[in-house]
Amino acid sequence: MRTPMVVANWKMHGRLAEARELTQAVRDGLKRPRGVEVALCPPFTALGAVAEILTGSPLLLGAQNCHWEDTGAFTGEVSPAMLADLGCRLVIIGHSERRHIFRETDEEIRRKVAAALRHRLQPVLCVGETAEERRQGLTFTVVEGQLRAGLGGLGAEDLARCTVAYEPVWAIGTGLNATPGQAAEVHGYLRGLLSELASKEVAQSVRILYGGSVKPDNVGPLAQEPEIDGALVGGASLQAASFITIAKKSAAKSGASKE
Repeated sequence: MRTPMVVANWKMHGRLAEARELTQAVRDGLKRPRGVEVALCPPFTALGAVAEILTGSPLLLGAQNCHWEDTGAFTGEVSPAMLADLGCRLVIIGHSERRHIFRETDEEIRRKVAAALRHRLQPVLCVGETAEERRQGLTFTVVEGQLRAGLGGLGAEDLARCTVAYEPVWAIGTGLNATPGQAAEVHGYLRGLLSELASKEVAQSVRILYGGSVKPDNVGPLAQEPEIDGALVGGASLQAASFITIAKKSAAKSGASKE
């Protein structure tokens, strides 16, 4: 059975004092999480402070983005080597806000995935359709194109080290979320594509998270779907109590004690 994962994406929120306070509260509330892996992805400026507080904790440190080169004249960018040096274990790549606001291309995202893997970071590759694309019946076409492009050229061993996050763009920050059935349908489709890209065994080992207005009151039914392996959490991860509840509910289907 795949161990569920819950990833907190703080986005551009949290100055150092706030980041420290939130990290400590989450650490205190999830001292011994069972049946779920938990990761915090603060802004770059808070990575060092959060890493210090997480020392000795089972909670993982992650980043929200990275460049595809290790070093170079790329003002304002952060390399995967730098993230690994800080103790990051994973990195979110291709988030819809990176795709739609910052116009990241499929090729750039593919290069970032490969760069993360080179430095033994777990890429969390995000895919998802807009409201208009869903209305036009293009959901599967869009997510397939994004998945194949983002994981293009990877061997089965590297692909097995990746995590995928389905985040319908129309549900991010809107208060809307896909129904458990809608999400599970897309997750199942993505797993089938992973079988084609690698093998059925690899596809069954890769976690596919759901992201899109995940909250304590809607995560339970989502977590019970066999194809949903946890959550990528945005706004609700900025409140320790709500994020802790999401993490515990995400572990529920394994039958494990959550603390």
